[in-house]
Amino acid sequence: MHREASRRVICFEDKKYRLLVSHWPGGPRVIPVAGGEDKEGLSMAEGDTLVSVDYEIFGKVQGVFFHKHTQAEGKKLGLVGWVQNTDQGTVQGQLQGPISKVRHMQEWLETRGSPKSHIDKANFNNEKVIFKLDYSDFQIVK
Repeated sequence: MHREASRRVICFEDKKYRLLVSHWPGGPRVIPVAGGEDKEGLSMAEGDTLVSVDYEIFGKVQGVFFHKHTQAEGKKLGLVGWVQNTDQGTVQGQLQGPISKVRHMQEWLETRGSPKSHIDKANFNNEKVIFKLDYSDFQIVK
């Protein structure tokens, strides 16, 4: 789909929704579309776009209250999702919320963590734009 030479439009579709991501000179805009018609009034600023991303953190991240600090930081940022220790000695989970807040949390997971942790590597995958949050809180999964 091509609209104007001054912007590029990318269309994501599933069975119920179509989502247009327009690259304007001032930055991207996300436009939810229903029934094939643009609803320009529904456009959101980039920071308001909801995303979901899975993560796994490697290093000294168990036995140092990493999951508790992750939950606290996520709640402080207004994110929802979950965190849990794995049998492989990593911490994994999912983040959901506005893209700007998720990016801040990703940086925190990569560089800070809990005070006694040592982060060797952070993997983020399955990032996608979502239309609604799947969780109501940020939880520790046992």
